[in-house]
Amino acid sequence: MDEQPRTTVFRDLRPLGGDPVDLVVVDGNVAAEAEGETAVVDCGGLIALPTLVDAHIHPDKTTWGEPWHSRSPAQGIAGFGAQDAELFRTSPTPVGVRAERLMAHAVTRGTRAMRAHADVAPVYGLEGLEGVRRAARNLAHALDVQTVAFPQHGVRRSPGTDSLLEEAVRTGLADLVGGIDPEGFDGDPDGQLDLVFDIADRHGVGVDIHLHDRGDLGVRTMDAVIERTRALDMGGSVTVSHAFCVAQAGDGFDRLAARIGAAGISLTTVASDAARVLPAARLREHGVRVGVGSDGVRDSWSPFGDADMLHRAHMMARALSSRLDGELSDAYLTAAHSGAEVVGLPAADLAVGSPADFLLVDGECLPQVVVDLPRRRTVVRAGRVVARDGRLV
Repeated sequence: MDEQPRTTVFRDLRPLGGDPVDLVVVDGNVAAEAEGETAVVDCGGLIALPTLVDAHIHPDKTTWGEPWHSRSPAQGIAGFGAQDAELFRTSPTPVGVRAERLMAHAVTRGTRAMRAHADVAPVYGLEGLEGVRRAARNLAHALDVQTVAFPQHGVRRSPGTDSLLEEAVRTGLADLVGGIDPEGFDGDPDGQLDLVFDIADRHGVGVDIHLHDRGDLGVRTMDAVIERTRALDMGGSVTVSHAFCVAQAGDGFDRLAARIGAAGISLTTVASDAARVLPAARLREHGVRVGVGSDGVRDSWSPFGDADMLHRAHMMARALSSRLDGELSDAYLTAAHSGAEVVGLPAADLAVGSPADFLLVDGECLPQVVVDLPRRRTVVRAGRVVARDGRLV
């Protein structure tokens, strides 16, 4: 005899701040009607919002939950990378434990999925990726995790990294292969990009390139990524993170955005400030998917960060000088739905058939939630409560 579908009715919630409804969930998805035995969760008129996607985070570097880490002056990517390695070497807590602590915290703040970059270099081997993978397995009931083998120290600049990237993907530790400023930092634009795209093509994985370079240098690298994406028919599998050259393209913005959209390349932003935030709404006009991420959280690079994607949506809205309700709501929905597109998940839009992934908060409406950042009362993943009042269940 077949087992009856699991049904939960979440009573008296307000989707996106609208009128109160009862939300029916069957086997992890929003349904039109209940089936079989039914459990009931009283939501007390709270607002229900789609859970969020952290499309760019570095959990292997974090000191979250550790004793205070005092940072020293550093210059450039190489200087910060050297401090990453020193922290990795001297930390009393294994990377997997630190990563899991941060990732679990993200769940309690309403994150349903993340793309986790972990440093790969001879100084680390694959230890960072292995730790993040262990954390992901332990949190699989509450969080989807994609891993990126990220050559923070460069490829040409750090001999031996190429074989580690290959091993990370071949063994399944990494879902994507990464790169970093192939010309401006690594000094080998064709060599790094050829390696990264070759590994991705042979193993059938995605690519996620950190591109901090600005101006003509950044645009030149973006064009090289577009060219390889088209040549290998990898549209939909390539992401460029940060992409400051796009945010600062000026009169050339629409032309550049159109090329990125036509190639099927996604972008991610950490919305750090007005000069570097990606204008998500304008990019969507050209068919470009834009995810939002935390980047580093209390690591060697910065004492700031909290892996709270509602806070990040707030930061994005401020960086874009949002003041209208639609603009404020768009910052949240970019972090929720556009982020889901970037990592290949369906939108958790509370419609029938969608994943029952949502969070409950006090408030009047979505724009006010983005501004006020209320505490997350409840977080639901696939119809099951996974966190309440800041703690995993």
